[in-house]
Amino acid sequence: MASTAQSADNISNLTLSIEEEINVRAPIAITFQSLLDQLGPEGTSPDGKSMQMKLEAWAGGRWYRDLGDGNGHYWGTVQAIKRPSLVEICGPLFMSYPVLSNVQYRLSEVPGGTLIKFHHYALGFIPDNVREGVNKGWNYMAEQIRRRAEANRPQ
Repeated sequence: MASTAQSADNISNLTLSIEEEINVRAPIAITFQSLLDQLGPEGTSPDGKSMQMKLEAWAGGRWYRDLGDGNGHYWGTVQAIKRPSLVEICGPLFMSYPVLSNVQYRLSEVPGGTLIKFHHYALGFIPDNVREGVNKGWNYMAEQIRRRAEANRPQ
């Protein structure tokens, strides 16, 4: 059996911090529903395929990928939800490593629409390839939320 060992030279090797602001030209209620849709059944990957996600949109609800036949991947638990201004989830998310993440979407009304303040904080073993790709995934999701909300806003 071959084994390898890695050590963390400093705490930054064990943490991930992403913050983003998304301006949406749609009312807060529509933006919030678009967020729930993207995190749940309407979520797609960048190649346009369904992510097969389920979001139980209540405190203590699960966020998971349902691959059918009892297969799937647990992403997290809804830690807090405050309609239409907050969704907060804790869990491993897309990482199958010893890691814990906290994701927050905070929505506020601003002139012309809604501002979403997004935060993803993680602590644990986060391989470099995951660290390098995480922004791409979150940016894609943010764009999908924005597009969906703006397409559904009143004209």
